[in-house]
Amino acid sequence: MRSLWGGAGLAVLVLAGAFLLAGLGSGGEAEAAQIRGKVFKPRITKRWIPFGPVRRHQMADYSKRHYGVRQWRLKRPRQIVEHVAAAPSVDSIFNTFAQGGPDPELNERPNVCAHFVISRRGRIVQMVGLDKRCRHTVGLNHVAIGIEHVGYRDEDLLGDRRQLRASVRLTRWLRCRYGIGIKDVIGHNESLRSRFHRERVKSLRRQTHGDMRRSSMRKYRKRLHAAGRCPR
Repeated sequence: MRSLWGGAGLAVLVLAGAFLLAGLGSGGEAEAAQIRGKVFKPRITKRWIPFGPVRRHQMADYSKRHYGVRQWRLKRPRQIVEHVAAAPSVDSIFNTFAQGGPDPELNERPNVCAHFVISRRGRIVQMVGLDKRCRHTVGLNHVAIGIEHVGYRDEDLLGDRRQLRASVRLTRWLRCRYGIGIKDVIGHNESLRSRFHRERVKSLRRQTHGDMRRSSMRKYRKRLHAAGRCPR
């Protein structure tokens, strides 16, 4: 008994504790981080679309036309907008966003983009830095982070356990990082209700899309609320 609880025994206990922590793995890391009062940052793959001087110049011009200030930087995110991409894969979304021409819907430059895309398997891909504005939601590109999800309907996201779990983890980390309340995590279809909505082009003041309706976002925000508060 003496040898068990002596120096060698203490070393065994320390090693056992280390193996226990290591055994948490990626699934338990979030819980461990929450226990420590931190928000778990999910694993993010970086795959940047071209966002050089030309695109930055176009984004600044776009901001001047639509928001009244010539700016391409996203200095203070105030909202997070959830989207369903109506696309089958991350590759197809990347290829669309990476194109340098005008977007096919409104025929404006720069082309549309979003900061993140989440695959059906729950892989999170970041395509644009969080210090840059992206054209993902008319009226909100000056204040919002955009998250796209592979799929065609709201139900594709809400009914996919892996994709939804990854989405909630990413959104929670982002909103806690920037101090964004759950009420300011909105769906694309809710854009006209946003308190930050601003649009100087008259013909676009009522423009929105049908993805992530309010009924869908009620379910999404419920999951986000259940994920836990942000540490103070």
